[in-house]
Amino acid sequence: MKLEELGLPEKLVSSCLKRGISELYPPQADCVEKGLLEGKNLLISIPTASGKTLVAEMAMHRHVANRGKCLYVVPLKALASEKFEEFSGKGPETGIATGDYDKKDEYLGRNDIIIATSEKVDSLLRNNAAWMGSITCLVVDEAHLIDSEDRGATLEMVITKLRHRNKDLQIIGLTATIGNPRALASWLDADLVTSDWRPVKLKEGVFCRDTLYFGEEIKTIETPKKNDDENLCIDCVNDGGQCLVFVNSRRNAEGCAKRMASALKLDEPELEKLSVELEKAAETDMGRILAACVKKGAAFHHAGMKRDQREIVERGFRQGSIRAISSTPTLAAGLNLPARRVVIRDYLRFKGGEGMAPIPVREYRQMAGRAGRPHLDPYGEAVLIAKGPESANGLYEEFISAPAEDVTSRLDDERVLTGQILSLISTGFVKTEEEPPEFLNETFYVHMNKSTAYIGRIVEDAVALLEEAGMITRTGEYLSSTDYGHLVSRLYITPQTAEIITGALRERSGRETGAAPKEFSELGFLQVLCTTPDMYTLYIKKSDMDVLERFYFENEAELWREISFDSMEEGFRALKTAMLVNDWISEAGEDLICSRYGIGPGDIYNTVEGMNWLLHASSRLSSMMIPEFGDPVRETAIRVQHGIKRELLPLIRLKGIGRVRARRLFNNNIMAPEDLEKAGFDRVAAIVGKKIAQQIMKQAAGEGSADAKRRTRPENEYISDKEDEVPVNGRDDPSRPSLFSFGGGPE
Repeated sequence: MKLEELGLPEKLVSSCLKRGISELYPPQADCVEKGLLEGKNLLISIPTASGKTLVAEMAMHRHVANRGKCLYVVPLKALASEKFEEFSGKGPETGIATGDYDKKDEYLGRNDIIIATSEKVDSLLRNNAAWMGSITCLVVDEAHLIDSEDRGATLEMVITKLRHRNKDLQIIGLTATIGNPRALASWLDADLVTSDWRPVKLKEGVFCRDTLYFGEEIKTIETPKKNDDENLCIDCVNDGGQCLVFVNSRRNAEGCAKRMASALKLDEPELEKLSVELEKAAETDMGRILAACVKKGAAFHHAGMKRDQREIVERGFRQGSIRAISSTPTLAAGLNLPARRVVIRDYLRFKGGEGMAPIPVREYRQMAGRAGRPHLDPYGEAVLIAKGPESANGLYEEFISAPAEDVTSRLDDERVLTGQILSLISTGFVKTEEEPPEFLNETFYVHMNKSTAYIGRIVEDAVALLEEAGMITRTGEYLSSTDYGHLVSRLYITPQTAEIITGALRERSGRETGAAPKEFSELGFLQVLCTTPDMYTLYIKKSDMDVLERFYFENEAELWREISFDSMEEGFRALKTAMLVNDWISEAGEDLICSRYGIGPGDIYNTVEGMNWLLHASSRLSSMMIPEFGDPVRETAIRVQHGIKRELLPLIRLKGIGRVRARRLFNNNIMAPEDLEKAGFDRVAAIVGKKIAQQIMKQAAGEGSADAKRRTRPENEYISDKEDEVPVNGRDDPSRPSLFSFGGGPE
């Protein structure tokens, strides 16, 4: 089936022709034949690299040509960025939304195609973004993640809300192989397109000792190294391919990369350039190790890395310079990064209460699907490493020949469902007591379970809880949200989190008991926020406990929560996380924090980003409910946003000044904006550079004062001054005693 025969917009066709795509793959042709371009709902379950994204683009361009608007939902911010680059420049205006969760972002409605995470879409619905009502095509990438423990319920509710709101919506679900695709397709009122066809043949097999077994095909490889993953990597690279090795921990990913770099020992100009780029971005030992590995042709990839580090590694691999990457399963989650050979070294993972358990077959398929670079490789190889001859047959049966697991609904999580019911009431999706169960009848959960008795009980409990918390009210049979409930829904935090925050602030204010107000403690408030269900907390190890207990008893007067024996693990995880944030606002350097807590720079970013959002929510809640704590909460929010001590607050409000420049100015006795004029331009320029000096001197003199007063947090920013950043107290202890060392990093 020729692209030019389908009546598609010219810019899409020409962009495909430039990439050498003139004819549809068989699964893509099946989609067209089943009504893709006529607005039919489709669930497309075909292998990686078989052209799912182009199918979605064809449908979206057809909608745009007919004055429609398209929403492309992805699970990860990194995947959103990748799709934004892929979709841009082909005619339709394309936008991306992954940031703040309490904004309508009406400007996005000017775009024809909007790419967003499921959480962002849910927040837009809660904030009543008007343009959401004009969506005519919904594409759900990685639709099988409706089964995800973390985000499955949110994705399910997003789909349900949009279908309920936009009755003529075309839905296109893109998914990996799943065990029950017909059930998911039935819920979506979609035709199922499924195929095993791939543009590059996939060979799946097992490696044992020095032999690769691909069914009847047997291949012997040289084994100069003692580790199987190294031998498989060297063999692939020597044959002109690239290799991905999947392992089960960050530590293993870094260790494997170091061994592969030592084995490859490449010396090429492009690798040198990538290494220099990574070295410039390196602020920790991990970053410097990554740069050294890349210089020799290997890299690692995991969530503990900063985004720019991951992007450099991905770019180097796509360009063919980096030959091997060892990764945790983060790379299998949708990113377009194929390789000639994929090695699944670690197919067992620790599972609480079970010990080491096999990974799901669906996860194995996601990894194996990365094998084979279209237009570059004659075939792709997915290889499991057997521990011995006895286990080789077992691996075939357990992974290669096994069917993928069914997807199930995660909407039976009472905490998640309570927040969703509040959002339904707040946004007017439901108005009476009878309507929440009726609305939930449209979900995948009810479609699969048929019985609504359990979901009905959860709805009753949730409505009672929300009413007791003062988030909704009843007037006869009618339900409506209070100002408090409406704010909680818009802030995109769970009702439980809101109650923990407001309850803690009320208790400190003395409102509940009539007692005298207690002093606000930043450390104590950070601890409270780390106990909320919306805050990601750090893992703890046995070796952490002595230091945690010592810190707890030494700072008990400032902490707001006791740690009881019954909830010791959760309590100490929250405390460890609060300590990290406290170190951050005490201006500890990244290297010190990473070393102290056994984490990567990406973990600092994720922790600070999560805390930033909770502090933003706390500021809004305190202004409404407990205004006497509004100023200290806002001050804490600014300190966490920029990672500064309190003394830098006057300077940080100047546009163009971040934690590093503020500290430089302060250490040179320029402690507030009014000190700039006294110091003079030449002295200020010597400290922060001429361009920034001009900018901040104008602000201090009153020009641009609106900018100075209205500092807004750029999306995802937690480190400023990238032009000239240097360690700030990088090797000094923060002012408060803290952890000197935690035993190792997260596995």
